[in-house]
Amino acid sequence: MTTTRRQFIQISGAGFGAAVAGSGLVTKWWGLDADVIHDPGTDGDTVVPTFCELCFWKCGVLAHVRNGRVTKIVGNPEHPLSKGRLCPRGTGGTGLLYDPDRLKTPLLRTTGKRGDQAFEEVSWEKALDFTAEKLLKIKKEYGPDKVALFSHGNGGSFFKHLLFAYGSGNVTAPSYGQCRGPREVGFQLTFGSPVGSPEVLDIGNSRCLTLMGSHLGENMHNTQVQDFARAIAKGATVIVVDPRFSTAAGKARYWLPIKPGTDLALLLAWMHVIVAEGLYDREYVEKYTTGFDELKKHVEGRTPEWAFTETGIDPETIVETARIIAGARPASLVHPGRHTTWYGDDTQRSRAVAILNALLGSWGRRGGFFVPASMPLPKYPVPDYPETPKTTQDHPDDVVYPFADEVLSHGICDATTPGRFAAKGGPVKGWIVYGTNLLQSLPQRPRVIESIQNLDLLVAIDVLPAEITGYADVVLPEATYLERWDDVGSTPWSEPFLSIRQPVVPPLYESKPGWWIAKELAKRMDLGRYFPWNDPEGMVRERVQKGGYDFALLKRTGVLKGKPVPVTTEDGLELSFKTPSKKIEIYSKQMADAGLPPLPDYTRHPQPADGQFRLLFGRTPTHTFGRTTNNRFLSEVYSENQVWLNAKIARERGLADGERVVLVNQDGVRSMSAGLKITQRIRPDCVFVVHGYGHTSPGLKFAVGRGLDDTTLVTKVAVDPVAGSTGMSVNFVTVERAVAPAPGA
Repeated sequence: MTTTRRQFIQISGAGFGAAVAGSGLVTKWWGLDADVIHDPGTDGDTVVPTFCELCFWKCGVLAHVRNGRVTKIVGNPEHPLSKGRLCPRGTGGTGLLYDPDRLKTPLLRTTGKRGDQAFEEVSWEKALDFTAEKLLKIKKEYGPDKVALFSHGNGGSFFKHLLFAYGSGNVTAPSYGQCRGPREVGFQLTFGSPVGSPEVLDIGNSRCLTLMGSHLGENMHNTQVQDFARAIAKGATVIVVDPRFSTAAGKARYWLPIKPGTDLALLLAWMHVIVAEGLYDREYVEKYTTGFDELKKHVEGRTPEWAFTETGIDPETIVETARIIAGARPASLVHPGRHTTWYGDDTQRSRAVAILNALLGSWGRRGGFFVPASMPLPKYPVPDYPETPKTTQDHPDDVVYPFADEVLSHGICDATTPGRFAAKGGPVKGWIVYGTNLLQSLPQRPRVIESIQNLDLLVAIDVLPAEITGYADVVLPEATYLERWDDVGSTPWSEPFLSIRQPVVPPLYESKPGWWIAKELAKRMDLGRYFPWNDPEGMVRERVQKGGYDFALLKRTGVLKGKPVPVTTEDGLELSFKTPSKKIEIYSKQMADAGLPPLPDYTRHPQPADGQFRLLFGRTPTHTFGRTTNNRFLSEVYSENQVWLNAKIARERGLADGERVVLVNQDGVRSMSAGLKITQRIRPDCVFVVHGYGHTSPGLKFAVGRGLDDTTLVTKVAVDPVAGSTGMSVNFVTVERAVAPAPGA
């Protein structure tokens, strides 16, 4: 399907769409015009395929290069995740590559407390020798499990391999405990499989798409947004549950402005209607599920009238939307979301979403969830690790998160601070931080900084001087994704494929690719045998060729597609489930055995006091949180975040659109200032800001001081007892003028 400019503007929302259309960027970024307009200044002499890392989606791109300079980046039409198109961020890769604020040379902290920004430029030899010496000292004195890796990005795989060879299993990603963890655990407990990344959603064939706090069109997950447009064009019904009238809500038949914290009540009421009226997929439920009778009894009293008192959604709307959701089954998809760490009962809410999808028969069905396929690749031959990598206890002695299947980042923070809880064998002593700005990605910043100050070593590997680099002992500048090789990608998807990341241009300045940094550190710690390849291209070539694939073709085209296989029952797929019962577990015996509620139930959450608002945060289409807010190119469209405030509340307080305000949270913490966006598109008990602004690092010369940083206001969390994740939508703020009005104003 070819999407027209008109369709794009409709899907992107009035604000962003109008800005893009007015700037002329639609043609350049998306290529959506029916008539191709020649762009003489940007076509390259050579075109190099690779895949993007401006977010985690890893879309295939074609980079145009002229005279050694990347002139533009477009979507690879052969790549299943980009389909020839890119989101704004993907086209903005040149803004990262040529960012004048990039880290250019290794840095060593000289004197002073961590965070004082006291560094000297040093050679790679000195920086690597220093780092390896410190790591070996920690291993000798405390054990290998006293070092942890915080990682975000494809290149982190080399450092994970290094850490395992070193003897530590403390590999963690904030994206788990602060974003997707509850969703993955909830679906794993129910279907025996996580949703994965990218999510295995057949949105393009959905007849009804239900979004609960999932901001398609603002998070700009490329394939999903394209499929969203396709579903709308085919007449799909969209139901949006959100306290804010999001871009997606503008395309919806129903917008349900739910009271924050009450989503589980609505989910239970929907299930009540669907079960009581017999609207569920009887054949599917009887064949593939266990625990339906327990669910039926569980939701008997969860009527729409009961849910109305909690959610503020009137009973007639609850009944009507439940019937529409069920009427479109099995091509009815209740989106599982991505950022799912809200109120502390997030795994149970994700379980409710999973169970509702089971009632619709949408798992493994066209228009619902597909079961992904991938192209098998042999591992590169390396020696076995000398011992099983050890993992520091990442939770307090008296609290166990039984279904957390990844190391928790905030748990590692706690295990780094003596006295916070007794980590096995003493606290963690060293952090390696790859591609993630922990000062913006982890809540409760004072606790994070306290942990950092207790370290013997902090290594930051990054492209830009984000806040975390200011707290490092050694800063190692990495080449961007356009300047390096990474391991070959075999992404599970509806269409099996391999993709390649290869250098488009040589690394600028003294930056080095991650594989080289990891290999050089390994050599200095007598672990070089675990990195036996001389260059990553040779490593990738060997893996690809041993798998029986054409490496030359992969390098030339950027992607190899495998033979189509059934991914839904309509294609001939036979469903199977990796749960203990080998069925979809509506009633979870695993949860019951762990002393947890086996069926999700509703719990009331604290509400803001008079004069307070619940702090909500999200994204804008042009940015990937703080990873791109220093990008000058992308910031031409959205350069600073704003505080969304309900128009009625603003009138009552005499606040004007655009004036500068600060937010003050329940613990008295004040934000920087940002402009006020007065709108009817948000409930009166909430405020909303785009995450990733309010940088304080002086090295980010463009982004520093722009807007406010919501992370500073997240001083309170509600920890999920199932997955151990941190619910962060539990903070309340007041809104104050940044500058008092002049007398008589």
